[in-house]
Amino acid sequence: MDRVEVIAQLRQFICTEIVKNPGLELLDDEPLITGGIIDSFSLAYIAVFIESAFGVMIYDTELTTQNMDTLVQMANRVLAG
Repeated sequence: MDRVEVIAQLRQFICTEIVKNPGLELLDDEPLITGGIIDSFSLAYIAVFIESAFGVMIYDTELTTQNMDTLVQMANRVLAG
């Protein structure tokens, strides 16, 4: 799986399941938490999705705005394994 596919799946999950707005157009580098689109509690749901969809464990200590604020950052973490 490449970065484009990972970002597309993350975008779809966040827009439909977290934000509840499937038509929302999120940019790859748009700040999600610091931009007020999602809250920090949503990161736990995103981590569960990442574990389920990509088989990558995200530890609680990694669920920060410094590590997971954009789709690019999330995809980088997924691709790092």
